[in-house]
Amino acid sequence: MDESMKQQLMADLNSAVEFFERSTGSLTEDDSDYAPVEGIFTTAQQVAHAAQTIDWFMDGTFRAAGFDLDFEAHERAVRGVTSLTDARAWFTRAVENARSVINTTSTEEWTKPIAEGPVMGGSSRWTILGAITDHTAHHRGALTIYARLRNKIPPMPYMDAPS
Repeated sequence: MDESMKQQLMADLNSAVEFFERSTGSLTEDDSDYAPVEGIFTTAQQVAHAAQTIDWFMDGTFRAAGFDLDFEAHERAVRGVTSLTDARAWFTRAVENARSVINTTSTEEWTKPIAEGPVMGGSSRWTILGAITDHTAHHRGALTIYARLRNKIPPMPYMDAPS
């Protein structure tokens, strides 16, 4: 992987973040505790889960032991989030950390395989950006449904509205 591939990783991350933020931008702090049905993640928890998973992917990609598969602990952490503002702050921190990892990790390190295991084991580390993109897309889609159920119209994720 050369420097242009590293730039592509950053572009992929930045697009995923832009689309996520645009798609969820109509949601406000007043929507924090909204969930369409009992027992599923609230709006704040959906955003927190997206943030947590960016951290999880970045961490697991470079850990010798691979990914932390204690999903019960991960869920407990997310379920403790009650504020959309706090969840968005976590998302911002996770993205900044991912950007830092992209910028400071050598090409040689990015081309090494992820530790063997059930999550992308053996894949080149750089493939993790595709997983981050897919995962954030999944949750931004869910959150646009949340917004519509709150009588809000989420903007198109891929462009600004025509003037």
